[in-house]
Amino acid sequence: MSEAVASSESGLTEMESATIAYFCDGVRVLGLPPSVGEIYGLLFISQKPLSQADFVERLGISKGSASQGLSLLKALGALNEAKGPDSRRNYFEANLNLKRLVGGFIRNQVRPHLRSGEAKLDGLQSIAELEEDPEQRAFVQERLGKLERWSQRGQMVLPILQRFLGE
Repeated sequence: MSEAVASSESGLTEMESATIAYFCDGVRVLGLPPSVGEIYGLLFISQKPLSQADFVERLGISKGSASQGLSLLKALGALNEAKGPDSRRNYFEANLNLKRLVGGFIRNQVRPHLRSGEAKLDGLQSIAELEEDPEQRAFVQERLGKLERWSQRGQMVLPILQRFLGE
């Protein structure tokens, strides 16, 4: 028998379930919703393009979770639109281009976090300047200098990481 045995509860094959679990672990580490890992995992292992209705039915997730997951995956560049059997529905397939996936994640998740961190760091600097105890002010400013250097290094490393993972 070439196809893995289907799980009686979900209707997913053993291979599909294991692949979904693999991607769910990955998105959990990245702080993304579980539906993102479920949807991408099923797309990754599927030979055929799938629709939002397929995710709702096969994964047992709500239409809202499917919609949210698909929107995030689109923004990350992790899926491509594809032709399916019903022309009235949108179908998707996994984008397997690592450079595009990493680029999308950095562009939509990491860079905004670093930008908001810079604004927060400016706010911390303002608060530090108000510290009356000179010893505490010096300590806090030294720590904030460290954060600023980390942020600058992060900004420098991102393009290198994108190029490295894309090749």
